[in-house]
Amino acid sequence: MMRIEEIMEYLPHRYPFLLVDRVTEVEKGKSIAGYKNISINEAFFNGHFPGKPVMPGVLILEAMAQLSGILGFVTNDSKPENGLIHYFAGADRVRFKRPVVPGDQLRLESVLLADKHSIWKFECRALVDGQVACVAEIMTAEREV
Repeated sequence: MMRIEEIMEYLPHRYPFLLVDRVTEVEKGKSIAGYKNISINEAFFNGHFPGKPVMPGVLILEAMAQLSGILGFVTNDSKPENGLIHYFAGADRVRFKRPVVPGDQLRLESVLLADKHSIWKFECRALVDGQVACVAEIMTAEREV
């Protein structure tokens, strides 16, 4: 399990763009799971949407990409301090199944599908209360900073 202090060692993101609150499971080279608590205090709710707050889908994808990046770093026994970063490189087969709203806990899951030439591919899901909110194949590109 990783708490926020350790997560911040693996991700260069900071407020308001750090979208992983806790890692609950990680199996090097295979899979990772964690979550993001969704609070009405998130800045994006001011405009998305006034009176009917919904987490933007692109931020759900970003949260899955951040979690996947952590798995990439753990798999290679590396961290950004070693001069590497995982950039969000693409998303395929994206489907949004339900809205994510304040008060939800977004469970994030990522399974490593491939790592070729520093391009990583992951199968990801985001769930709320066991219901799928989003699925996607996420790609990250591992590059020197």
